[in-house]
Amino acid sequence: MLMSAESSFEQAVDRYFADRFKFLPSEATSEGFHQYDSQLEDLSAKAIAARAEMDRKYLSEFGRMQASADRDLVMSKIQSDLLSIDGIRSWENNPDVYSSGITESVFGLISRNFAPQDQRLRSVIARERQMPRVLQNARENLKNPPRIYTQIAIEQLPGIIAFFRSDVPAAFSGVHDGALLSEFHQKNNAVIGALQGYQQFLQSDLLPKSKGDFRIGAEKYRKKLLYDEMVDIPLDRLLRIGYEDLHKNQRQLLELSKRMDASKSVEEIAARMERDHPPPDRLLETFRNTLGGLIEFIHQKHIITIPSQVRPILEETPPFMRALTTASMDTPGPYEKVATEAYFNVTLPEAQWSRKETEEFMTAFNRGTIVSTAIHEAYPGHYTQLLWFQKVPSKVRKLVQANSNVEGWAHYTEQMMLDEGYGNDDPELRFGQLLDALLRDCRYIVGIEMHTGKMTYDQGIDFFMKNGYMSRAYAERETKRGTSDPTYLVYTLGKLQILKLRNDYRNKLGEKFNLEEFHNEFVSRGGIPIKIIRQEMLGNESPAL
Repeated sequence: MLMSAESSFEQAVDRYFADRFKFLPSEATSEGFHQYDSQLEDLSAKAIAARAEMDRKYLSEFGRMQASADRDLVMSKIQSDLLSIDGIRSWENNPDVYSSGITESVFGLISRNFAPQDQRLRSVIARERQMPRVLQNARENLKNPPRIYTQIAIEQLPGIIAFFRSDVPAAFSGVHDGALLSEFHQKNNAVIGALQGYQQFLQSDLLPKSKGDFRIGAEKYRKKLLYDEMVDIPLDRLLRIGYEDLHKNQRQLLELSKRMDASKSVEEIAARMERDHPPPDRLLETFRNTLGGLIEFIHQKHIITIPSQVRPILEETPPFMRALTTASMDTPGPYEKVATEAYFNVTLPEAQWSRKETEEFMTAFNRGTIVSTAIHEAYPGHYTQLLWFQKVPSKVRKLVQANSNVEGWAHYTEQMMLDEGYGNDDPELRFGQLLDALLRDCRYIVGIEMHTGKMTYDQGIDFFMKNGYMSRAYAERETKRGTSDPTYLVYTLGKLQILKLRNDYRNKLGEKFNLEEFHNEFVSRGGIPIKIIRQEMLGNESPAL
């Protein structure tokens, strides 16, 4: 009996991901495939070469199959992987890949209660047993990394060591098996020792030799955008689009600030707004109340259908995550069957902090930021999108996502909700939304300019300060991120694509256009590149921007 082309493709997809997860077991854990929980990435040069060979084999196999959106999607995923291995080569030039990688492998086991603590602890022990080997692979693989990559890895290591020393043991407070705990402490201490040795290696040996260039260059940048986001717009035109959006948002912010207080500068108004925050002991309650108002507005204004009445669990960020984030949405992988809760984590100031330290921290939770964060992370941002993604039938669309879709959607909703009337035209909410938009515009421009050699690192810092109204420390952190995250333009890139798609869809439907139906149609197709969604919704291949 002959196999249909569709079933042949689906079987190839199953084989591809099974083989991929053998090389990337930590990724499998986060997606909800727990048969890989005791395995850890082999980052030896030999294993990395084998993974590239596997990718090339599947790229050839899928290339011979009948063209379809899902086939193109999985091929693009493979091409992106090959570009990372053979082109950008972060395994050879970024020491943080190794130390942060093993940290994330444990984080995936302790951040969700998908199995009893003792079972997950056994998986942690199994992974920890393999971690010294990974750090040895780093010593063998790293060749002339950019100095800033080595510096970032060194800066990260004290927090990583503290994570293994304090947070990992704290995650297993319910385990009482003495023999199991003894084995864990032995392996965990060995990992801490290996990390301390790695830290010394980076400082004494690698840093003096770190003379590489972090810039990936125009050609690799173009390919990365093409394979990750299916965006093929020439970089010079892409840059013009970014500058146009930056200048538009700057004009709106200046006009708004004059209406709010003509005697004050944008920076002075921003500083005043930072002081408008709830007391720390009412922060979670404030977020909780904000969610209720967002949901009610979405229903009243028919913004999008929310597929479930189950809300994310709003809670204080767990101890092992507090150093990493002030607010986050921890959602289950698409194949997670047990720990299906979604957690909206909010970090509170530490009890032992001084009043000044607490006040400085709480400026991150001013009234405008709370609203934009709740929109971005929950309603109708990431959490609402997740609820729709759970209904996507295709395995490829469950496991392959484009950041320009996922982050673009969340960033789009920040503006869209205010445009539709949320907050009754409150100028402080719009002011905060525009500052967030400028941050993303600066990322967009600095990422392209730095990696194509038109802007230095120091010029990147100055650009964020001047155009995003940022402090030097904030601007430096953002520029530093851009050295190893070249395409962090995805927030603005995705938002602009969604706005254009919405306008084109409105023109197609005319009076039949309905905003709620547009949003439902968009998110129902998964987190895939917007180019594919355009083709499916418009029935043509008109330009995305």
